[in-house]
Amino acid sequence: MEPLAERLRPAALDELVGQEHLTGKGSILRKALQQGKIPSMILWGPPGVGKTTIANIIAHTLQVPFYTLSAISAGVKEVREVIEIARRQGHAVLFIDEIHRFNKSQQDALLGAVEKGIITLIGATTENPSFEVNAALLSRCQVYVLKPLSEPELRQLLQQAMEKDEWLREKEIDIKETTALMNISGGDARKLLNLFELVVDTLQEKPVVITDQKVMDIAQQRIAIYDKSGEQHYDIISAFIKSIRGSDPNGAVYWLARMIAGGEDVKFIARRLVILASEDIGNANPNALLLATNCFQAVNLIGYPEARIILSQCATYLASSPKSNASYMAINSALSVVSQTGDLPVPLHIRNAPTKLMKDQGYGKDYAYAHDYDNNFASQEYLPDEIRGMKLYDPGKNPREDELRKYLKALWKEKYNY
Repeated sequence: MEPLAERLRPAALDELVGQEHLTGKGSILRKALQQGKIPSMILWGPPGVGKTTIANIIAHTLQVPFYTLSAISAGVKEVREVIEIARRQGHAVLFIDEIHRFNKSQQDALLGAVEKGIITLIGATTENPSFEVNAALLSRCQVYVLKPLSEPELRQLLQQAMEKDEWLREKEIDIKETTALMNISGGDARKLLNLFELVVDTLQEKPVVITDQKVMDIAQQRIAIYDKSGEQHYDIISAFIKSIRGSDPNGAVYWLARMIAGGEDVKFIARRLVILASEDIGNANPNALLLATNCFQAVNLIGYPEARIILSQCATYLASSPKSNASYMAINSALSVVSQTGDLPVPLHIRNAPTKLMKDQGYGKDYAYAHDYDNNFASQEYLPDEIRGMKLYDPGKNPREDELRKYLKALWKEKYNY
């Protein structure tokens, strides 16, 4: 038997729960469907809010050749095969789930067919398409943002399930509490319906009385959740980052494995490593940022499963590096000063002076060009008068930044108290 979420998947817009702004009366998608022609589009929204369902409704309504690819398993070869079939048929709709997982060359393979109208592309993504879909392809598509389902909408789904599904209609179900169902599903309709089915199937009683405690007990026994948009997603990435920050490569690689096994987006992991390399290591080991940036570029080209090796190399290197958050604290301190003091004027001697009038007004006057002095350094003020002498960067206590501290102290003497 198919999962409940599949059995209940709507075939018409009127059956869809949620996304009224896109599919309700007078909405843009409904009008396009009524006219029998839709644009290529990217459907952007969290998991389980109707992206795949809308694509299926479009296919069912238009009754045109419809093909589905998953960016997890398909490559350029599969894309070209579908395009060639569509060319012979005259036109087809191609739905690509998780299109953000396609690399640039895979996305580029779609461009010509979309532009010539051989295919109408429907891409689904949980990631911001501005970052994950290349500009050329994005310019040929409309981007529609899907909203998380509200609690009343999720309750409506449960009610529909009990009314429409033949298997559930045979049960005598009494939903006493819904908090656990809502919390575990996290606004994901597919997850909610399949969890609901699991609970009903597990409870061997009549009537089936659903309470929060029963749902939690069953979920803990039967569901090993790695939810890429829910609480555990954030808990595990938090554990991963804190393991690296805490210089524990063993903890880092364990939590990395948990994310990989759970299907976490490779670019999400690599992006966090780039941030950490600067925030938590910084100038204690400048090579960390270089390696993390190269890691991000490499996994974007390689993808799973080999990307796991690159991620492991980077994570263990960062965990084993000396740590410093000095540059992170410096920019936070500087932003705090800016918010408190506003737009302080730039000192005249370091202003740009491209015109004679500006020079006559003192712009750039008495500026000391550092390379004209010994050690390429001239002692002068670079901060506005109101905050002159304020120290914002305090080098961390590690060998590399100790060298920076000595260098700065030799230059500035007691000005910044390095």
